[in-house]
Amino acid sequence: MNIRRTLAVMSKESREIIRDRLFLALAFVVPAMLMLLFGYGLTLDVEDIPFAIVDYDNTASSRDYAYRFIGSRYFDFQGYSRDEALLAEKLSTNELRAYIIIPEHFERSLLNGRPATVQTMLDGTFPSRTETTKGYVIAINTAYSAERLAGYLGAVRGVSASTVAAALSPVTLDVRYLYNQSLLSVWSIAPKLIMVILMISPPFLTALGVVREKERGSIYNIYASTVSRGEFLIGKILPYVGISMINATIMWMLATFLFGAPFKGDLLFFLLATLIYVSCTTGIGLAVSVLVQTQVAAMVVTAIVTVVPAALYSGVLIPIPSLSGQAQLTAHLLPAMYYNNIVTGSFLKGAGMATLWPDVAVLFVYAVALFAIGFTMFSKRPKS
Repeated sequence: MNIRRTLAVMSKESREIIRDRLFLALAFVVPAMLMLLFGYGLTLDVEDIPFAIVDYDNTASSRDYAYRFIGSRYFDFQGYSRDEALLAEKLSTNELRAYIIIPEHFERSLLNGRPATVQTMLDGTFPSRTETTKGYVIAINTAYSAERLAGYLGAVRGVSASTVAAALSPVTLDVRYLYNQSLLSVWSIAPKLIMVILMISPPFLTALGVVREKERGSIYNIYASTVSRGEFLIGKILPYVGISMINATIMWMLATFLFGAPFKGDLLFFLLATLIYVSCTTGIGLAVSVLVQTQVAAMVVTAIVTVVPAALYSGVLIPIPSLSGQAQLTAHLLPAMYYNNIVTGSFLKGAGMATLWPDVAVLFVYAVALFAIGFTMFSKRPKS
């Protein structure tokens, strides 16, 4: 392989990218915009849930019960109402996510030692959010019930409520959250967006860059030249690898400085792993480009083979162990999952080469295999 010819192809491709303003914007502006849009718009935190209260009892006990929800940071109180039909309508129009109905004789039942039934209506259109909201309601209700029970038993037995509470809960659970102590979803989402965008953008750029030569007819200059297949392909993808590394650096800065995600790992190892991953994803675009003849076809095929794996089979939204057996197998056959492990380990866990080398090795094998596939399928003899 002649290095000068390879560099000549790379220089030619770089000049074409710079001259094409639309393509240049696609190369540099779109990844950063996607990072900002998804970083601010995609969150898994369930907080500030709009809710209302129907208080038919209107006593000190019912208001005390209601204040447990009103004072919670997980709920956004929208006011009292006795019009259940209106609240149901607001629930259907997403003005509310929940409303709580406190029945008549709520306080009387508690004072007489009888259970009081409180009804909670939840918007169930998003099951995961609904389950989380249900957990908040149960936790607040349990805490209130335990406090009432401790006060009642304390009054009966003539001891303090704190003593009864301690007796009712002999085991104290102390929970510590590791790696993401504040349980902020943006700390997890922002780094993973680097994986998603680098799974989508480099294949698009590479596929369009190679297919563009076919559409314009300039590929025939390569067919007639002394440039070998390897020199052409390497020179063709190197500018896109460089562009993707610049984008990866920009997105790393956005994740750490703008979204506040902690980076605890080794930056040099992270950049090395990113370079291998980018080489892998550009290899996907290379393999697509030798199969199709038009840029539209290149975009469609690239979207199919990159967007779905990046969203569903990488672990960015659904943990891999939560997938079905067949889906887990699919995830292990795609490169996105391995780089997702590297991103999560580098940002949140401070892991390095000693821990993540198997994922890096798999990505390296993918990169070599994809380039080999593109090299084998590309021919300097035009198809008749």
